[in-house]
Amino acid sequence: MGKKAVSLKDFSEALGISVSTVSRALKNHPDISLEVKKKVHEMAKTLNYQVSASGVGFRNASTKTIGVIVPNMERYFYASVISGIEAFARKKGYFIVIANSQESYQREIECVENMVRLNVDGLIMCLTEETLDYSHFDKVRPKELPLVFFDRVCRTNEFSSVIADNAEAAKAITCHLADSGSQRIAHIAGPRQLNITRERVAGYLMALNDKGLEFDKDLLIHTGMKPENVIEAVNRLLKLSKRPDAIFCVNDTAAYVTMKVLRDNGLRIPQDIAVTGFNDEFHSSVVAPALTTVAHPAYEMGQETARLIISQIESLQPPTPRQIVMKTTLVVRDSSIKQQPVVAEHH
Repeated sequence: MGKKAVSLKDFSEALGISVSTVSRALKNHPDISLEVKKKVHEMAKTLNYQVSASGVGFRNASTKTIGVIVPNMERYFYASVISGIEAFARKKGYFIVIANSQESYQREIECVENMVRLNVDGLIMCLTEETLDYSHFDKVRPKELPLVFFDRVCRTNEFSSVIADNAEAAKAITCHLADSGSQRIAHIAGPRQLNITRERVAGYLMALNDKGLEFDKDLLIHTGMKPENVIEAVNRLLKLSKRPDAIFCVNDTAAYVTMKVLRDNGLRIPQDIAVTGFNDEFHSSVVAPALTTVAHPAYEMGQETARLIISQIESLQPPTPRQIVMKTTLVVRDSSIKQQPVVAEHH
């Protein structure tokens, strides 16, 4: 449901002053006394009401804008999601306002507050790797501001979300590594608090069980998304007395870093250690060896997210939380295949 209107008449009736006085007080007009301004602004705070960023108009008026907050705008995945959101929103007459939380929980809070001040009609979110508390979303509830998550989502079930079939994708890529000859398969996973981490770890463990491979806790490493975090994780794996013969990485960028560390240590890919990623980013087909990964429907995820948020904005009824799960595809390339098919010699 769109944002519930709080009118100047509501202020006028509650305070016993004229609508025009309320309007001028909200804009801090010099003709209005400090006492009246104080009463009006205190009432605005009570009603969780804000004047728009421009200082004119109502907080509740439609701006035909949708806020989009992502944790890392430099990543190909998020750029693709944003493209999908923008394309669908534009067709429906909406513009998007993008903010980058830079994997910082504090900056995420600031981004949410800024979007509310900008009077966006709806908000699309992907959480940072630091986000453990969701209290900053309390700011959107009283305004009935539609909120939809994608990829990294809130643990509560009160908001709609669009995610990938992470568990099935992780299971498929781990099974592929086992079928290709790997026996000690490591997983460099993301931070524990993220839903995508929990789901992919679950798929990884299911695959090990299905393939009769013993789980070694030393082969599962939770780490941050920065390159230095991945480098540290790979070096930990290489120091094990029984090192892995395959590494399933949290995303393609982590896989590129992993391959560089392995090469720097004189190891061959995939002969010594196979490597896989997740997301099928632009460079994954052209690196050497070409990276086995999971094709993530990022653009389509963006479109579905935009479809959901606009539906909520334009609905006259309170939204029923929905979860849309997007299918992924295993993309097998050279970085993972240890066993080559046997070709009979012809004499």
